[in-house]
Amino acid sequence: MKEVVMAKVAFIGLGTMGYPMAGHLAKAGHEVCVYNRTQAKAEKWVAQFGHRLASTPEEAARDAEFVMTCVGNDEDLYQVTLGETGVLKGMAPNAILIDHTTASAEIARQLDSACREQRCGFLDAPVSGGQAGAENGVLGIMVGGASESFARAEPVIAVYAKAIKHLGEAGSGQLTKMVNQICIAGLLQGLAEATHFLKQSGLDGESVFDVIQHGAAGSWQMANRHQTMLNDQFDFGFAVDWMRKDLSLVLDEARRNGARLPVTALVDQFYADVQQMGGGRWDTSSLLKRLEPGK
Repeated sequence: MKEVVMAKVAFIGLGTMGYPMAGHLAKAGHEVCVYNRTQAKAEKWVAQFGHRLASTPEEAARDAEFVMTCVGNDEDLYQVTLGETGVLKGMAPNAILIDHTTASAEIARQLDSACREQRCGFLDAPVSGGQAGAENGVLGIMVGGASESFARAEPVIAVYAKAIKHLGEAGSGQLTKMVNQICIAGLLQGLAEATHFLKQSGLDGESVFDVIQHGAAGSWQMANRHQTMLNDQFDFGFAVDWMRKDLSLVLDEARRNGARLPVTALVDQFYADVQQMGGGRWDTSSLLKRLEPGK
């Protein structure tokens, strides 16, 4: 096992994912300074975990060896990094910016260039595993950026990860997250159709899934979502609005690189239908509601 040296860390963005991730850093013994756009959330975090909060991202980043960001989208990320009070205004040479936002590969490359100009490191490191993965410290983290920066950062981000993989130059992490979301979109549509089909056939859903989840059709989505889908429960988990944001990144990138993604584009439109049904905050498994709108 690698020796973990305690570090000064700034964490920007205390949402559903960032709040517990920053908490794992604090519990591991790192010195943590947090910033959140809604200060009350940062105050709540400090009350729970101790340490300190900053009034701006720039202030949080001063003297930090590692600066983590976990915000909503490209625009939010730009503001907390390259904005007037962004972290790059406060980062010292040799510090490393680690972005956990699911964002575009384009902004990852932009941040990598800006960090290089300041003699800082940069890693785009989107995560997979959802709120439960963040709370339990078992996220999958896909990383792009310089190998030297990755080697330094890996022992620190490992406190909230089950698996970490360096995948290449800046942007590679975001591109890999897009691959992840393509897979999930197709899986969930298949699971929704299968659930609808078995109901229409008069089969016992629990018995069906108890058998098939152990075979070639099995997946994390099936193991963790079949019961809630059978029970028509969708008010939890990774929201449809977030998935549509992620799929828009996927489809934009596909237009740039020439990839053909007919199923992904179709499922994206199915999620638009779910939004029209008022399900923007429903879990992504709510594709079933589109097939059974009256239930």
